[in-house]
Amino acid sequence: MPSYTVKVKWARELYHDVVVNTDERPILFKAQLFALTGVHPERQKIMWKGGILKDDEWNLQLKDDIVVLLLGSKEEVPEVPITPIKFIEDMSESEAATAMQFPAGLTNLGNTCYMNATVQCLRAVPELCAALSNFSHDERDSNSTAFSISSAMKVVFAQMEKGATITPIILLQALHRASPQFAQTGDNGTYRQQDANECWSEILKMLQQKLRPIIEESSEDLVKKKHTSFIEQFFGGTFDVTMSSNEVSDEPASVTTENFLQLSCFISMEVKYMQSGLKSKMKEQLVKYSETLGRDAHYTRTYLVSRLPAYLTVQFVRFQYKGKEGINAKVLKDIKFPIDFDAFELCTPELQNKLCLMRSKFNDYNNKQTEIDSSLLESEVNEEKNYEQFWFDDDLGSNNSAYYTLQAVLTHKGRSSSSGHYVAWVRSCGDVWFKFDDDDVTSVTTDEILRLSGGGDWHCAYVLLYGPKRLQKI
Repeated sequence: MPSYTVKVKWARELYHDVVVNTDERPILFKAQLFALTGVHPERQKIMWKGGILKDDEWNLQLKDDIVVLLLGSKEEVPEVPITPIKFIEDMSESEAATAMQFPAGLTNLGNTCYMNATVQCLRAVPELCAALSNFSHDERDSNSTAFSISSAMKVVFAQMEKGATITPIILLQALHRASPQFAQTGDNGTYRQQDANECWSEILKMLQQKLRPIIEESSEDLVKKKHTSFIEQFFGGTFDVTMSSNEVSDEPASVTTENFLQLSCFISMEVKYMQSGLKSKMKEQLVKYSETLGRDAHYTRTYLVSRLPAYLTVQFVRFQYKGKEGINAKVLKDIKFPIDFDAFELCTPELQNKLCLMRSKFNDYNNKQTEIDSSLLESEVNEEKNYEQFWFDDDLGSNNSAYYTLQAVLTHKGRSSSSGHYVAWVRSCGDVWFKFDDDDVTSVTTDEILRLSGGGDWHCAYVLLYGPKRLQKI
């Protein structure tokens, strides 16, 4: 077995009687030197007579008692951490949330999951977080229910920034004062389960009274004319409602407007997708008195959206009241919903014309990129200047493309609105979502979100919150 005894010179050190076995690969010799010097084999250069030893062959002619030169520095030994290492399983809930960078959960105070899920979904709107942060105390209405709800929401959002589990007792008390129905208790004295969409609507109604619209100096007068509150500005849309006669062709159609804070997806045997559920009730037949004919006649009423809000709420009409049982029974049918939603076909021709400019920019971007990165969401925008404006110049808080991306899903598990359990699923970034099951916060993927479409006893989508799809500047 060819072997040699050599000396190894490294920095100021000289190692004697180092045995080299040339029947083994050179990498094993380097491992020997690693044990002696602490220099990792990948960082070693072993030289003899101007040559450098390779890892896989003995390209140097060795002999006994020669001095080979080792070049290379060992890596710094890590310092002992000042704070002892603590593993996740040994951490408290708050420590684990901080370590994993999970957002804050909310304590269930007794069938209050409907409120917790609502709060988590609304917190997905960064503009709402900012508006609540800027909400100021007003002595004149400090006893009003709208003020109490707004103040409590501000406190809860601020506490949630710390990333620990929050007990929203102040908000619950304010909600009970605003709507005593939420304070109902059962025979055992615990709070009864409530409808999450009713809670959602009540909170927005209270905030609508107190949160002022966001006003840019250049459009101050215009915004004041268009919007009286932040909620109306960023969550409110408008319908043009056209009533036309089916029996008198020359009778002029009447056009009125209606405001909305959410769209309703109606569920029937024919409806399989959210889009068709939304459209199903936007054109309906009815009978009403005709001045022209002097009798009841058949009319068609058509709803088209003339203003799209930045944040579009879609409620799945899953509960139907059954008088005999006295409950809101749940429709479990599977209704597919998209991650990216295009509301263009729901709009009036006039609005569609206005939307074309921004939509053409999306098309230009598509032509330059393989596909738009769906992870470019509002929650990820670090520098607003890198993104196109998502609202019309004369209407801050609107959506100028009709393109939306799903931001949050509120689900229900159970058979009636007055029982079961509510959970919030909120998008973080890209394919990462957070599941907020009260104070239990876990991460999930987009695939798991799409499985919330219904069809069984698993969680079913009940309220969806879409935000404006952001376009990166070319």
